[in-house]
Amino acid sequence: MQSVTEILSAAVERALGAPALLRPCANPQFGDYQANGVMAVAKQTKQNPRTLAEKIVSQLSLDNVCEPPTVAGAGFINFTLRGEFVGAQVTAAARDDRHGVPVAMKPKTVVVDYCGVNVAKPMHIGHIRSTIIGDCLARVLRFQGHRVITDNHIGDWGTQFGMLLLGWKRNRNDDAIHADPIAELLRLYKLINEREELRAEAKAELVKLQQGDPENLAIWRKFIELSESEFTKIYDRLGVRFDHTLGESFYNPMLPGVVAELRQRGIATESDGAICVFVAGSKAPLIIQKADGAFLYGTTDLATLKYRLDQWHPDEVIYVTDGRQQLHFQQVFAVARQWFQPIPDLRHVWFGTILGEDGKPLKTRSGDLIKLEDLLNEAEERALAVVNAKNPELPEETRKQIARAVGIGAVKYADLSQSRTTDYIFSWDKMLAMNGNTAPYMQYAYVRVQSIFRKADVGRVTSRGDGGPAASGDAAYNIILAHPSELDLAKQILRFTETLQAVADDDKPNWLTAYLYDLAGKFSAFYDNCPVIQSAEPTRSSRLQLCRLTADIMKRGLNLLGIDVIEQM
Repeated sequence: MQSVTEILSAAVERALGAPALLRPCANPQFGDYQANGVMAVAKQTKQNPRTLAEKIVSQLSLDNVCEPPTVAGAGFINFTLRGEFVGAQVTAAARDDRHGVPVAMKPKTVVVDYCGVNVAKPMHIGHIRSTIIGDCLARVLRFQGHRVITDNHIGDWGTQFGMLLLGWKRNRNDDAIHADPIAELLRLYKLINEREELRAEAKAELVKLQQGDPENLAIWRKFIELSESEFTKIYDRLGVRFDHTLGESFYNPMLPGVVAELRQRGIATESDGAICVFVAGSKAPLIIQKADGAFLYGTTDLATLKYRLDQWHPDEVIYVTDGRQQLHFQQVFAVARQWFQPIPDLRHVWFGTILGEDGKPLKTRSGDLIKLEDLLNEAEERALAVVNAKNPELPEETRKQIARAVGIGAVKYADLSQSRTTDYIFSWDKMLAMNGNTAPYMQYAYVRVQSIFRKADVGRVTSRGDGGPAASGDAAYNIILAHPSELDLAKQILRFTETLQAVADDDKPNWLTAYLYDLAGKFSAFYDNCPVIQSAEPTRSSRLQLCRLTADIMKRGLNLLGIDVIEQM
C-alpha cells in the first residue's frame, strides 16, 4: 500500500523531472500537503517558478486522489485529498495487520550501537537517553522491514580494572557483593583510586591481566558477570534487548593490526612518538596509539567498525551517544572513509543533556549522577501513588502493573518527545501529567478508545498487528467519512507511514510522539462530534472500524517507542 506522500510525490516528480519534497501543510486552510522543489528547478532552468508550478499542475492526473491542486506563493503546490480517496485508503489500512505501512522493498542492514555501559559502574541517568533512543530507532527500522543488528558496546577493559583487581583481592566485602555488587565494585574502585601509594600495585595487577594471568582473568570475568546481571535487570524493566554485547576487550587483540594497516596504507603517521591520523578540517589529530604504546578509544572504534563491516556487511551504522562525542565520531568517520571502500552510511545520532529545574545537568544533592535504578523506582512509586488515589478499588497487583507501565512509560515518553539534539528540563509533574503530550495522556487515550468496544458489547479489541481479532461484525463495511471530524481523523491515520519514515530518516523519535499526540487530539474531536454506538448501520460499523484502527495505531506507535499500553487506568 503506497503512502499518500509517495503517490503525490511520484506524480509531481514525473511532471517536474526532478525530486519533489512533500510535507503536510503547516496551515490546513491551504490543503493537506505541499510540494516543494519547483523553485530549485526554476532557478536551474532560469524559469519563473510560479509559471513552472502552474505548468506542473496542468500536467498532473490526480482527480481520483485530490481536489485540483493549487499554486501558492512563489511556486508551492498544495493538495487537498478527496474524502472518497481517504476513505478507500483508511479502509485498506483497517484490513491490514500493518495498518497500511508497507514493508521496505529494498531492506537495509542497519547496525545500531547504543547504551555503552561501563562494567563495574552503575547505570546512571546519562545512559537513559542513549538506551531508549537507540531502542526506538531499532524498533522503527525493524517494523519497516529492515534487518537491524543492535550492539551494546560495553566498557570492559582499561586501567580501572587494575584498581578493581587490587581492591577485590584486598578489601572486598562478600556480603556487600551479594547485596549490591555494583555498589561494592564502585566502592573498591574509589578506595584504590584515592590512594596514590597504591597506583604502582594496581598497575602491576593490570599488566598481569593484560598478559593473561589466570587468576586475574577469572576475577575480571566475575566483574563482567556481576555487572551484566545487574544491567539486565534494568534492561528488563525498560523492555530493551540487544543482539550482541561486545565490549572493548573483544576488540583489544585487533588493535595492533588496525594501527599497522593504517600506517601501511599511509593513512596514519608518527608524530612525537605517537601514531596519528591528521583529519582535514580538524585542529587536532586522531591519536590511535600513544607514545607509550597504549591504544585509545578511536583505535577501538575503528577496530569495531572493521569487525562489523566484515561480519554483518551493513548499509548503515548508527551510533547513539551524547553530543560531547561529536568531534570524536567526525574524526573516526573521516578515517573510516579513507580506509574502507565502499563505506556504509555512518551516522552519529547525538543527544543533549537532561537538566534539573535549576538548568544544570541533573544530579543528586551530593553531585553524583542519579542512578538509573533509583530513577525508575521513583517513577513507579510516583505513578503508584496516583493510581492508588484514583483507583483504590483495583486489586493491588493490577495497580502495580498499571504503575509500572505508566511510570516507566512516562520517563521514556518525556525523553523521546524532546528534540534529541536539545537539552531538556526533567520534571516529574510534567511527565506524569494526565494532560498534554505525555505517556499517561496517551495511555489513557488508548484506554478511552478501547472502552467504546466494551460499551458497544462487541468484545475486547486488540491490535490486529499483534494477532488480536477485529471487532465482531464491523469489518464487512467500508469506512464512510461523512463528518469533517471523521475525515480529519482518517487523514491523520494515513500519516502514520510517512511519520515512521521521518523518524528513520531524521533519527528523531519526537516525530512519532508528536504524531500520536495529534492522533489523540483528532480522535477526541471525532468522539465529541460523531456518535459511535448510538449510530445506525452502516455508520455504526464504519465508526467502530475507525475507532479500532485508531487504537491499533496508538498501541503500535507506543510499542515502537518502547512503551506499554494498558487496558484500564
